[in-house]
Formats: sequence, structure tokens, C-alpha cells
Amino acid sequence: MARLLKEINYQENGRTNLQYSDYASCELCDPIECLTLQGQEVVAEEAMTVASTNGHWVILQNIHLVAKWLSTLEKKMEETFENPLPDYRLFLSAEPAPSAEYHIIPQGILESSIKITNEPPSGMWANLHKSLDNFNQETLEMCSKEAEFKAILFALCYFHAVVAERRKFGPQGVYPFNFGDLTICVYVLYNYLEVNPRVPWEDLRYLFGEIMYGGHITDDWDRRLCRTFLLEYMQTELVDGELLLAPGFTSPPNSDYVGYHQYIDDYLPEETPYLYGLHPNAEIGYLTTVSERLFKVVFEMQPRDAGTQAGGGATKEETVRIILDDILDRVPEPFNLQELMSKVEDLTPYTIVALQECERMNNLMGEIRRSLREVELGLKGELTINSDMEKLMESLFMDKVPDSWTKLAYPSLLGLAAWFFDLCLRLNELENWSGDFSLPPAVWLAGFFNPQSFLTAIMQQTARKNEWPLDKMCLNCDVTKKSKSDFLAPPREGANIHGLFMEGARWDTATGGIVESRMMELFPIVPVIYVKAVTQDKQDTRNVYECPVYKIRMRGPTFVWTFNLKTKDKPTRWTLAGVALLLGV
Repeated sequence: MARLLKEINYQENGRTNLQYSDYASCELCDPIECLTLQGQEVVAEEAMTVASTNGHWVILQNIHLVAKWLSTLEKKMEETFENPLPDYRLFLSAEPAPSAEYHIIPQGILESSIKITNEPPSGMWANLHKSLDNFNQETLEMCSKEAEFKAILFALCYFHAVVAERRKFGPQGVYPFNFGDLTICVYVLYNYLEVNPRVPWEDLRYLFGEIMYGGHITDDWDRRLCRTFLLEYMQTELVDGELLLAPGFTSPPNSDYVGYHQYIDDYLPEETPYLYGLHPNAEIGYLTTVSERLFKVVFEMQPRDAGTQAGGGATKEETVRIILDDILDRVPEPFNLQELMSKVEDLTPYTIVALQECERMNNLMGEIRRSLREVELGLKGELTINSDMEKLMESLFMDKVPDSWTKLAYPSLLGLAAWFFDLCLRLNELENWSGDFSLPPAVWLAGFFNPQSFLTAIMQQTARKNEWPLDKMCLNCDVTKKSKSDFLAPPREGANIHGLFMEGARWDTATGGIVESRMMELFPIVPVIYVKAVTQDKQDTRNVYECPVYKIRMRGPTFVWTFNLKTKDKPTRWTLAGVALLLGV
């Protein structure tokens, strides 16, 4: 429920106070005072008029929820500030946009305001204290099962601090976790403990992980991580103060409100990725990403006029010409699909994948050649340079892959030079395969535009051979001890794939399983993986970690498949560590 500002109807000490009344359901905001919903725009405009005339204060909260009214608000602000009384004040509140494209606050409002931000706490120590600050001693004493209630409440605070701060290491989604979620979970905990003779651990984990926090989460792998955190933090050992929340940090014994804060100060370890279940390499990756973003912004802010650059370097136009000529010289002729089809004797699933890849490569190379020819003619003065050509020239100069190319290509975080070199490698791999359409001894899975199609083809080939139903099949993955050069022929069934990297852990050939990463080794190479199709009832699920496979380290929509990898440790350890296989870094 959100309390809505009804009207300004009483004064105190010469200033108008805000009277809140009426209740209305609100699915868009937290349970805080909210003016800008359900036709309250007229009330807000009247309040601004009265306040500017009488020198009062007005606060309009959550203005980001009424994007269509913001232009009217901007005009009303200009009107009320033409001849205001000295005591007139207008306060506006809004949540920050997750990214630049979602900014809706008009520029005029921002320019005429003094911006004050309420930054979220940074670091586990600050997050944990801030989470606990939402409650008091009365909250800790309100449940009849006091020991259980206190222990689980502290675990919930730690869980909230982890999910709030861990996002800096690479979130798959920007989830709006807030202290309202934590507060509601505590009251749900109170209600469940009061009506149950024993602590319903499973029910609580489901409510917190799937509904309260999980309701915000859109990615299935993020939801699995959320469930795993709660599975680790909410166990019977928690009540006895014997549960290890993080290396070197056990759950606190029964104490009072001040005692819990003191326990955090005395026993919480120094800030480290271990507090979030991650390897210290995650900190290296995070700092590297922040540095790259900083230098990218600095580089983009440098002057790039058409004249001679400082220091006597090449101009922007000369640089673009050099890059353009170099790429055009290396763009090959398209595949002759008709000729390739004539060489096909048996249209197997593998052959269909190869032909589809050749067609997509033709589309990409055709767009590269067309767009570069246009820019070349534009630089010669034979064509008028339009906005698309200017964007392409800017991308070439900034070593960025043009948007018109990425739409036809594959996800990649590489700069233009490295990206085009990688594209040439993919092209060579495809040329070798399409020569006689025989399956290579080891297939470079990352070389496909659509790697899922090749993995599906493995199942289709096996299903056709053994007359098995395709919907009852799955892939079985066996990591070998060999490299690509050790294979001279493809296997009888399935395929050997290479070129994968592991993030968050590494594969140990000696033990034949996942082990902890080495320091400073962020993306260790995985040996060749033998993939074959089996029926679901024959799949080995003992001592395996369901490892997601992504195209690049930016996860989420780049998901490819799930490989079951052997492990001697608890699979939950690798879930918390965010272990995944990557086709490219």
C-alpha cells in the first residue's frame, strides 16, 4: 500500500505541512509516501501554486513513475519560480535509472535543481550494519521463539548484504533489492515461527528465495544462486551459533541489538570476495573492468577534429582510411552456396549446420564490404556522407565494432582489430570444414554463430542413428586430458569440442574434476571435451556440477547450454563461486 498525498490542509509554525490520507494499491513503488500516482498530478500542481504564493514547502516523491507528466512539471516549476516568496521550497525525489537509455527526467528539471543522492552502502561491513539498522531491540524480542528468530534475522541481514553488494562483480541483471524486501521477510519469519512448533526451514527458504527476493530475479541462474545462498545460510546449526557464513565468520551467539552490531565490528573479516562465496580473482576482474571503463571514457573525451592532431599524428580521416583499406584487403569472397550444396551427398545434421554457418558468414561479410565501400566513396567525395557513414567512421577510429556489423555477428567484447582477427579465424575454420563436410577431429565450438545448433545436431545425429526420440535425449560431457592437436580423427559418436574457458574455477586433469582457481589466472583453458548424446535415464548426475555455458563473460542472454562436469566438492560451492564455461573472453 502506498500512502498518497491528498492535499495541503494545515499549517504549523508558518509553514504548510503535508497531510497524508487515503490508501490505494501500488505495484510500482515501495511502501513509502508517494504523490505521483492515480491522478494526483492535479493535486501536486495546486500544492505548488499554493506553496509558491504563501512561501511553503512541497515535496513530490517518486516522480519517475509518471513520465508523461514530467514535461508539465517542468513548465509548472518555471511558472512557480518566476516570483516566489523567499521561503518557498520544492523537493523532488526519484529513483536513479539503471542505464542511460532509461533516463526520463527532463534536462530542465535537473539543471534547475540541487542534486542530493542517497548512495547505497559500499562493502560488506557497511551493508551488514545498514541491514541491521532497519530493526531494533523491540523487533528482536517480539517473537516467542526468540533464539531462532534472532539467528535467522541476522542470517537474513547477511544474505541481503551479500546479494546487494555481490552485483559489482558482474550482475546478470539489475535487480531492485531494497530494505523493504528484508523487512517483509522478517515479518514473514515472525508469522511462520509463531504458528509452527518447529522452524520450517524449507518453507522459509522457498518464501525468501523464490518469492520475496526471487520475485525480482528474471534470470534462472541468478535464481539458483539466490536459492543456494539461503540453503547455505539457513540450517539448524545457525541457531547454535555454529554455522559458517563465510570463511572466518560464524553465525553470532544469542545477543541483543547492540551486541550484534558489536559482533560485526569484532569478527567480520576484511573485505574480500570470499565473503560472497567468490574467489579473490573476482576482485581482479572487477577492478580490471572498472579501469577499462574509465580509460574508455577518457579516450572518448579526447578531441577528434578533422584537422591535424596534437603531436603531428595522423588525422581522423587518415586513420579511418588506413583501417578501411586494411579490412577491405582481407575481406574474402562469399561462399558459393550452390557449389557447396552440389558437393553434399548426405544432408546430415552436421552438414546443415555447416551450410547455415556459411550463409550467416556471407551475410556478415557482405555487410562489411558494402558499408566500407560506401565510406570509401564518401571519403573520395563521390557520395554524400550520411549519419550511418559517420557512425561507421567513428567506430573505425575508436576501434569499436560498428553496430551494423554486430547485428549480423555474434556477441563479443573485443575491440575492432581483435574482433576482425577473430572473425578471420572463424572463417578459416569454416572453410576447412566446408571443403568436404567431414566432421573435424576437434570442433572449435566458439567459432559458430549459433553454437546451440551444433550441440543440437549431435543429438539429432545420434537419435537418427539409433532411432531414439529426440525429446528424451541429452548431452553427456566428458572432459579429456588431451588438447586439440592430440586428435587425428573424429569420434564414432558425438564430437570433440575445444576452445572453452572456465571462469570462477579451473579444471584439474590430475583429479578429473573442478578445483579452485590459481591466483591471477582468471580464465584457464579447459581441455578438449568429448560430447555425446544419451537418453536422459542414462545420464550420470552423481557428483556433478551443472555448469552453464556462455558465449562471453557477459552472461544472461549469451547462454548456450548446460554441461554436467565432475567435481569432488559440493556442487553448491561452485554455484556460489559463479563457475561457468565461456566460449570467448
